[in-house]
Amino acid sequence: MLNIVVGILILVIWLLILKITTTHFFVFLGSQLLLVVFMFGNTCKTTFEAIIFLFVMHPFDVGDRCEIDGVQMVVEEMNILTTIFLRYDNQKIIYPNSVLATKPISNYYRSPDMGDAIDFCIHVGTPVEKISMMKEKIMGYIVNKSDHWYPDPMIVLRDVEDMNRLKISLWLSHRMNHQDMGERWARRALLVEEMIKIFRELDIEYRMLPLDVNVRNMPSVTSTRLPSTWSFSA
Repeated sequence: MLNIVVGILILVIWLLILKITTTHFFVFLGSQLLLVVFMFGNTCKTTFEAIIFLFVMHPFDVGDRCEIDGVQMVVEEMNILTTIFLRYDNQKIIYPNSVLATKPISNYYRSPDMGDAIDFCIHVGTPVEKISMMKEKIMGYIVNKSDHWYPDPMIVLRDVEDMNRLKISLWLSHRMNHQDMGERWARRALLVEEMIKIFRELDIEYRMLPLDVNVRNMPSVTSTRLPSTWSFSA
């Protein structure tokens, strides 16, 4: 860039010395260049930023699943000035590349194998033995599904909530990234179904705290269809 500026200055001085042109011509030329810059300067700046974003930064390719502003989209078409994305409901969203250059972009396709998490609650009175058996069975299922999951997941007792439930988290890693979101949720659904089977098999559940209900005024009962556990006194 510096060499180009120096070359232009040498050319101008050489033309003036040889009287090939006059200062009036350069004044006229400078005014015209100033007018062009005023009219097309922002367009040139936007185009330059878009080209840098597209060919130098190049954060995605056609078909990549990306997340921008919290919205997951798939790149459908890339142009010099704009990029067209396809949202989950097939709505097309067009972003100027100069705007994309200022935003953080998450690219699922270029990410390594990604993790997942499942949170659930059980009753605080669940025996420790049942919790240990639950962990063993869940980990055994994950190990057997080695084509879907990496071994050695983490099952963490995270918190006690409202003094009646234990919050447990299962952290594990897929053998894929989340480019194929449908496959990710299908694998996760199979794991959740297996966990439900384990909970039923071990009789692990979550129970709400008992509530005291005091009825002070009750209208007269005209129906004889009362639950068998109810008693009525006049």
